[in-house]
Amino acid sequence: MALTWKQHGDGAHVAPEAIVLPEERLSWLRTIGFGAQHVVAMFGATFLVPLLTGFSPTATLFFSGLGTLLFLLITGNRLPSYLGSSFAFIAPILAATAGGDPENPDLGRASFGILAIGVLMAIVGLIVHRFGSGWINALMPPVVMGAIVALIGFNLAPAVKNNWNATELSGWVALITITAVLLITVLFRGLLGRLSIVLGMVVGYISAAFMGEVDFSKVGDAPWLGLPSFHAVGNPFADPTLWGLLPAFLPVVLVLIAENVGHVKSVGLMVKRDLDPLTGRALLADGVSTMLAGFGGGSGTTTYGENIGVMAATRVYSTAAYWVAGLFAVLLSFSPKVGEIIFSVPSGVLAGVTVALYGLIGLIGVKIWIDNGVDFSKPINQFSAAVPLIVGIADFTVQIGSVLFNGIALGTIAAVAVYHLMRGLAKVRGGEVQVADPVVTGATRD
Repeated sequence: MALTWKQHGDGAHVAPEAIVLPEERLSWLRTIGFGAQHVVAMFGATFLVPLLTGFSPTATLFFSGLGTLLFLLITGNRLPSYLGSSFAFIAPILAATAGGDPENPDLGRASFGILAIGVLMAIVGLIVHRFGSGWINALMPPVVMGAIVALIGFNLAPAVKNNWNATELSGWVALITITAVLLITVLFRGLLGRLSIVLGMVVGYISAAFMGEVDFSKVGDAPWLGLPSFHAVGNPFADPTLWGLLPAFLPVVLVLIAENVGHVKSVGLMVKRDLDPLTGRALLADGVSTMLAGFGGGSGTTTYGENIGVMAATRVYSTAAYWVAGLFAVLLSFSPKVGEIIFSVPSGVLAGVTVALYGLIGLIGVKIWIDNGVDFSKPINQFSAAVPLIVGIADFTVQIGSVLFNGIALGTIAAVAVYHLMRGLAKVRGGEVQVADPVVTGATRD
């Protein structure tokens, strides 16, 4: 694979009906500008995950940028994509670190779960590359996939409440933040409108600073240059209890599959190409990226819908811009001051953003149902969605020995089991079984 790009036209202009294809680029100065734009688009969602989980922002940025570069290499430089932090990991990470010191959580435990998911994703990618994705569609038809994505978002609702009530002024800061997000979304078009989350956080942060809710002490002491703050992954042979965390992480694989498949299909439609043969490579690349993040203390990664939005708005699909974005992210990770600025964001700002974001994750599950024409007049679809949603939202837990099944794990099991059990019994009885064609769409951070 040669890292070369043909210049599009004069390198300065894109005709109204034209697009810049993945193998093309504009002038290098403009390409650098588009790369920087992709960094801005991914930044808000990517640094929210370490803020909410306690992971290092600099390590997360490092593996985000490195993962993007590996993704481009593994997909043969044919699939433009940015790999940022996946929100699907938030709930299992919080579950893995629960019960410890809140000021100094044992992040190595959560990193083991992330590493395991990366390995499993890479295996799934190899299988899909060899045999296709039909077996995924059979296991998780749209009604099941939509329920799983929805319950992952709604399961996080209690975390929003805790941040909202963290201090006396947190609720007011949260209200200012969410109001800013909504106003920016409605009042601005194009890139500014797409950046409503990060811009709303800026408004909330400034408001919190005036209220005395921001602690700047560590920001001033942090150097401008330094290594990313890595941490080691937990050793499951020294601590066998780590194996018990895996059920909480396993449902994340299903979400990452949905995000990657949706990304490949979306980009293929926009560039008018059949990119489905790259699906296995995309899953493998995301798996390798997540595996590396688990080793070094970064959050698990996924393809980003935010950057698809930037491509749709600009009509520039050049992979060269993503190489620039990945390198930018890696360079930013070598600034401890950037990490401390991110960590200084107060709980009220997080509450204001996540009250919308977690709900939006849940609604993406609903969108999967709508896009695939799931018929909820059918009892099989009704129960396959209703049961797992309540299990996930209520966060039921079951512990068998050292293995803990949380609400997301149990809800996922319920979604798959209820659907296939009812469908199997309906076939035996000879009743009608109606299922929509499985076309998974969406991403969990939009």
